[in-house]
Amino acid sequence: MTYELFTVALLYFTSYFAIINPMGVMPVFMTMTAEISEKQRRRTALKAVFTAFITLMLFAFAGQLLFKFFGISVHGFRIVGGIIFFIMGYDLLQARISKIKMDDEMVTKYVDDISITPLGIPIIAGPGAITNSIVLMEDSQSFELKFVLILTIILTLFITWIVLLSSGKLLQVIGPTGNKIMMKLMGLIMMVIAVEFFFAGLKPILIDILRMV
Repeated sequence: MTYELFTVALLYFTSYFAIINPMGVMPVFMTMTAEISEKQRRRTALKAVFTAFITLMLFAFAGQLLFKFFGISVHGFRIVGGIIFFIMGYDLLQARISKIKMDDEMVTKYVDDISITPLGIPIIAGPGAITNSIVLMEDSQSFELKFVLILTIILTLFITWIVLLSSGKLLQVIGPTGNKIMMKLMGLIMMVIAVEFFFAGLKPILIDILRMV
């Protein structure tokens, strides 16, 4: 039984780690927090990870009910996520963050805004991670498996938090010029991801519409 739980835990962990991809989140986090202090950067990382945790827990335990109640689907999540990614990617491509001179109040508001959207949702807790939570919770019939799933989510997000915290040191290494280059590059990549997200969500919807015609 212990071996089976370990095998399931490993399967759960690898699926979440591959979907959330902490190393892929880090460059986006770096570019969005480059102009704020190390203390604010740590606060942003913690709030973003906590937001992702609450989101994944909510959908794990009540995802199907929420989807049915509001009449929405994962495809809709992908489309909205794509739109958010595109807007954010365009802003990064224009290097707009570096042009803003923010006081303490603006920095606090900025941290609160980006830690929830787009960092917490949908960059960390995106459509893939949300879907994974719903499916795995339904597959976890016993209390032990549900407990393993929750621990797996916590472990994955903890690793993500550690990775985001280490981005401050990397920022010091690459300097302002390197950060501007990374910002524009990540902006371009995010816009490409946005297009993929958008059409990945739109395609099944269009197919369903054509079948109804």
